[in-house]
Amino acid sequence: MNDTSAINRYRSIWISDIHLGTRGCKADLLLDFLRHTESEYLYLVGDIVDCWRLRRSWYWTQSHNDVVQKLLRKARKGTRVYFVPGNHDEPFRDYVELQFGGITVLSEAVHEMADGRRFLIIHGDAFDGIVRYAKWLAFLGDRAYGAMIAVNHWYNQIRHLFGYDYWSLSAYLKHKVKNAVEYISNFEYAVAEEAKRRGVDGVICGHIHKAEIRRIDDILYCNDGDWVESCTALVEHRDGRLEIIDWPAMRKISFFHMTQRATVS
Repeated sequence: MNDTSAINRYRSIWISDIHLGTRGCKADLLLDFLRHTESEYLYLVGDIVDCWRLRRSWYWTQSHNDVVQKLLRKARKGTRVYFVPGNHDEPFRDYVELQFGGITVLSEAVHEMADGRRFLIIHGDAFDGIVRYAKWLAFLGDRAYGAMIAVNHWYNQIRHLFGYDYWSLSAYLKHKVKNAVEYISNFEYAVAEEAKRRGVDGVICGHIHKAEIRRIDDILYCNDGDWVESCTALVEHRDGRLEIIDWPAMRKISFFHMTQRATVS
């Protein structure tokens, strides 16, 4: 692991799809990220808390509490924290324009980069045809995804016994199955088209758990990934440059060796 005292400073940070309240959430890795990063702006781009899963069964560990407390502490210390709810935490959409502990809830946002470019900030579920028009299928898909994450956990425990690194089965399947690849591509183009319609330079979203920065026509499409499989964030440097941070790789942290008893620093 790298120097535990090092702080990485950015102008802005975007994270999404944490899914607090689920066993798949990598809360300890996220807490490590929050401890070792600082920024002027911090955007929580939806699916921070998984209300869908919590309605079915309660799961909430100390590390999940610690993440919430760390976010609140950042807001108290002057970081401008904005929360754009997603489909899994949609009950928070009833509290748009309100603040909770210094965290402002917004339906969407427009962020101006240090170099003057303007980016639309949305979760992205409004451009997911399944979520929008067949919510029952979205709930079914969520159950299947949860089952896949559970299988992925035990599969990786076996890999670990034989000395192999962590490997995401669900990410592999999403990138190999034709329909999944087509779904992701359609989503990206739909989001980029909305940004173009709004007259902004780019869009930053989450929802599909696939971190990426790429140009789609005149729009810079950015997805910050997730904290279930990839543990990635999107950051803005002081000059306005955008970068995807792969936190486990950057910190040389194994998914297997993160402590389960993280406490807020």
